[in-house]
Amino acid sequence: MEPPHVPVLLSEVISGLNLSPGQHAIDGTVGGGGHTLAILQATGPGGKLLAFDRDPAALEGARQQLKDYLPRLTFINDSYSKLSLYVERYGFPDVAGVLLDLGFSSAQLADKSRGFSFQISGLLDLRYQPAEGSSAAELLNTASRATLEQIFREGGEPAWRRLAEAIVEERRAHPFATTTGLLDLVMKVKGRGHRSLHPATLVWQALRLAVNQELSELEEGLAAAVRVLSPGGRLVVISFHSGEDRVVKNFFRREARDCLCPPNVPICRCGHQRTLKLITRKPLVPNPVELARNPRARSAKLRIAERLI
Repeated sequence: MEPPHVPVLLSEVISGLNLSPGQHAIDGTVGGGGHTLAILQATGPGGKLLAFDRDPAALEGARQQLKDYLPRLTFINDSYSKLSLYVERYGFPDVAGVLLDLGFSSAQLADKSRGFSFQISGLLDLRYQPAEGSSAAELLNTASRATLEQIFREGGEPAWRRLAEAIVEERRAHPFATTTGLLDLVMKVKGRGHRSLHPATLVWQALRLAVNQELSELEEGLAAAVRVLSPGGRLVVISFHSGEDRVVKNFFRREARDCLCPPNVPICRCGHQRTLKLITRKPLVPNPVELARNPRARSAKLRIAERLI
């Protein structure tokens, strides 16, 4: 049975967006639709919403769940990094809030054809948009050793060098195709370990980030969100690992400063003007009650900023 979708930090998201009835917003990562529903309820009866997701299956599920709100919804099967393009295309006015929930859904984890869970035997794909780009299996079977080392190192995997070497050796005789094949190799290289974190967790995370180019998409999406927000509009971002949170934190801090010149430059030459006010200096995290109800929320961090000009 597919596990139920539980939106993470739901009350904090709605409070952070600070939306009023009739205002328009963007959900850049619809997923299971839980946050989307709450935003629609907060902006009813007239507020409209652009709803993005790279996964066509996620959008179809959200369409069914939110069928009572369809007159106020526009679904877009594309990356949130392109949201400014669609705001212009649809003439979407006065954006008062943008949400980016960077996690993936329970439905994606449970789908054997996607490979998002190393605990389920199935195809090793990991793409949010299955028709685009290369799958994780294709990447493992064709990337150079140096590229694989970089992918695992940037994804936070401590055994990046040994893993890359073992993958290059293994694929000569047995090309990768399934989650089981990769998991067996990971366990052979790393062993079972003694920490609470499963030995395959960071391997899957690194591959998913690389396959979907998630960190570069995040950089582009944050900039696009600031471009489309009206003054006073809020940008709320939920991240789930240190790489994502670092990108968000650095972007928010940079856009909350007027001058980006090095300290040794006496007069500002960059001409940068701050565009954001930080609402959260430190990220919000789930409370014990939410963690007991939804353990998958344990690594979530939420940051909020407000458009100034």
